[in-house]
Amino acid sequence: MNFESMTDQSITAEIGRRIEQMRLEQNLTQQQVADEIGLSRVSYRKLVGGSGKFENIIAALRALGRIDLVEHFVPETTFSPMEQLKLKGKQRQRATGEHTTKDHANKQDNELDW
Repeated sequence: MNFESMTDQSITAEIGRRIEQMRLEQNLTQQQVADEIGLSRVSYRKLVGGSGKFENIIAALRALGRIDLVEHFVPETTFSPMEQLKLKGKQRQRATGEHTTKDHANKQDNELDW
């Protein structure tokens, strides 16, 4: 499936469809899964329809015994060895963003106005 060509709503609906398929494969009712994660059956149906909270999606995966899928959903990443050397053992807390030459020139102009 090509998620890059899909809208965000289409992706959430697809995730919901997949959760629903897992539920059916385990022969569980919607009510059983909803009770397990602390939702009403109506809220569970919204979740599998693509409008669930991220926290509830995680809870549904846990209830279906598939919390392992979270690791594949957003895998942990690490800095390159060169980036780690630049940080000198510190953990990066924020991003500086990319500055263009124009941004730098505007900053210099603003500093001159003082």
